[in-house]
Order: sequence, then C-alpha cells, then structure tokens
Amino acid sequence: MMLVDIGANLTHQSFEHDYAEVLEKAQLDGVKHIIITGTDLVTSEAGASLASKHPTFLSSTVGIHPHNASKANPKQLTQLTQLIEHSKVVAIGETGLDYNRNYAPKKDQLEIFEHHLELAKHFNKPLFLHQRDSHKDFLPLLKRYRPYIAGGVVHCFTDNEESLLEYLDLDMHIGITGWICDERRGQDLQKIVHNIPLDRLLLETDAPYLLPRTIKPKPKTRRNEPRYLKDVAAHVAKHMSLEIEEVAECSTRNAIELFDLPI
Repeated sequence: MMLVDIGANLTHQSFEHDYAEVLEKAQLDGVKHIIITGTDLVTSEAGASLASKHPTFLSSTVGIHPHNASKANPKQLTQLTQLIEHSKVVAIGETGLDYNRNYAPKKDQLEIFEHHLELAKHFNKPLFLHQRDSHKDFLPLLKRYRPYIAGGVVHCFTDNEESLLEYLDLDMHIGITGWICDERRGQDLQKIVHNIPLDRLLLETDAPYLLPRTIKPKPKTRRNEPRYLKDVAAHVAKHMSLEIEEVAECSTRNAIELFDLPI
C-alpha cells in the first residue's frame, strides 16, 4: 500500500530533534511522498530547502496562512513569489480565510488570499487552501478565479455537506485529515465523506496537529506524524464503505496528478 501525505508541517519545531527518524518511520509505514506545508516566508523557504535534500520523497508549498496575513509586507511577498519557481515547490498556499480565530483582520485575509489566487493564475500551479468559518467569503473568490487556475485542494476539510458539494462543483480536490478519526468532532465529516468522488480524494496528516484519536496504543506525545496517515486512510475507507487499498490507490494517484509529484 502506497500513500501520499499532501500536507505536513515538517518545519515545525517539534520535529527538530528527530526529523530524520520521522521520515524513516513514514517510509516504513507506506508513505511514498510528503508535501511540506508553507505558512509564511520562513516556513516556505525552509520547506523548499528540506525538500531539495530528499527530492524524490519530499515536495513543498509556498504561501501565507490567513493567521499570518497581517504580517506579510511587500518585500516578503516579492521573496515569496520568487520562491514559487523553486524546483520542489508544487503548490501555492497554505492560503485562504479563517474567521474562526481571526488572528488577522478579515480585510487583510481577503487581500492576501486574492494575492495568492493571482499567483496561482500567473504560475499555473494548484492551490493549497484553508477555510474555517469563512465559506460565504471564501467561495465567491474561489469561484471567480476557478476558470484561470490549475485546481487545488481544500485542505483539512471540516465543513458541512453543502460546502463540500459546492467545492466539488468547482472541481476541487478535498483533503481529509485525522479529524475523521475523532469520535467527538468528526461525526459530521464521517457522515458526508462518501460524497467525495474517488478522483477528488486526498489524504493528509497536517502533522504535528490532528493526531488521530484512534491510534492504539496512544503515542507518548500528542504530536502527529506522517506515519499515521494509514490511520486516516483506514477511517476514510470505513466511512466510504471501501477497502483501504482502494482509498490509498486513488488518493495517491490523485496527489501525483494534481501536484505533478516525482513518483
């Protein structure tokens, strides 16, 4: 069984002491490729650098997370734009809107999000998208640019069925994380995941966040890792009434095609 983790924050400080071991364990558990998520200029640069050292196993994204929208100045945006042409960068993001925590004013979030949409249009690269409690603003912008962009993924999807179907109508991919393994918060997602066509399904850990609560025995720490992607795949398969091998095969093929991965 071969898996692709389309979103892992491997530049997070929690991986500093055992980064090589984390990669090794992921490979042993069937993860064939990992895309490192960029959330600001620093993590985007670091992700591209790490990916360059493992060119067949790692890729990266470049972007400004909506939490960081107010911190991005013109110089950083210029540097970010230059980084998009790095050989290991496969997507633009993490970008989007987050009205759940509102770490940045909505005005700044909207401005940075549209800037990323313009970049995706110009560079013809897929988007790695974030949306929390902001669907009413997020969807119209995405819909306006959709004819001009090379698709993308609404990552870590946790919204309702209506939103899911609207993203699918735009021919977007949907990223599923360990949220689906949560017997408390994940119940709604468990009920609607069957709506995702197999050619639009992607899997991710969002490590070090969203450790699947179903892992047994429970890890000593709450840190999520790419090696736990198989648990996400197992629960997606369960709630889609499929075999895990089919979920793994389809999601891996989708990731390779969308992000043009060297697999």
